[in-house]
Amino acid sequence: MIDMVASEVPVLVGYDGSLSAATAIQAAARLVPGAAAHVVYLWEPPYDFPELRHRLRSEAETVDELSEALEREGLAEARRVAALGVAVAEPAGWPAQPLVERCFGGVGYQFARLAEQHSSAMVVVGARGLSGLKAMLGSVSDLVLHVSPVPVLVVPHPLTTAEWAAASEGPVVVGDDGSAASADARARASEIFVGRRMIRVRVESGDDDDVDVTGADIVTAARRGRGAHGIADALCGCARQHHAGVIVVGSSGRSAGPKTLLGNVAKAVAHRAQRPVLIVPTSERAT
Repeated sequence: MIDMVASEVPVLVGYDGSLSAATAIQAAARLVPGAAAHVVYLWEPPYDFPELRHRLRSEAETVDELSEALEREGLAEARRVAALGVAVAEPAGWPAQPLVERCFGGVGYQFARLAEQHSSAMVVVGARGLSGLKAMLGSVSDLVLHVSPVPVLVVPHPLTTAEWAAASEGPVVVGDDGSAASADARARASEIFVGRRMIRVRVESGDDDDVDVTGADIVTAARRGRGAHGIADALCGCARQHHAGVIVVGSSGRSAGPKTLLGNVAKAVAHRAQRPVLIVPTSERAT
């Protein structure tokens, strides 16, 4: 494992100029202050902008000239968007560099490759979209979650005043089913969220929705329904009760009996949580 302090954590953040992308940067900067960021914008030529296409068409004498102009303007706009992301990151306390790449359709794989190239400890994405594709959570963000070799922080938009405050000072809630995957998630979280109190949450079957404190940093939460959504709701409720800054779950894992926590739960938490969620891949996928 890599031993690092918060100021040494390298992060890769997807930015598309949207409010949700700005929220992701600002919330992540509160969770991991002083991290070094690469602000990524994956772009496509602006064929979907009829005004620009019309203007460039009137100036171009050939199809090749029009294609070159669209490519040139698309790249210039992409660089401006990435620079805006840097302008959001730096006042939030992150030294940042812009990173612009042409999008070839495999957005999730491009983010995964970039994370490996830049030895990123974490990828940051907004829950309402990332990259120039304006994709919603459930498509591109899910692809990043499925293929990323490093943990992915999914930040919902908008956040309440209490959730912003929790991002600055709240504890880290970690889903724990006793599996190796949950242990991996806990270990990676301690490396990323340096100095934060960590609360391990074990979700049990039962009809009682109350949280029973069983140790200084271990709590048991009652499942709030069936399947992955019931477990996810229990984790989210526990995080809300403890004013957690972030929820951490492993991307897969198994344990005996009805206490299986990880796997589909990670996706359910990412979709249902009203605060940042860190999804940690298994050791097998990260290697």
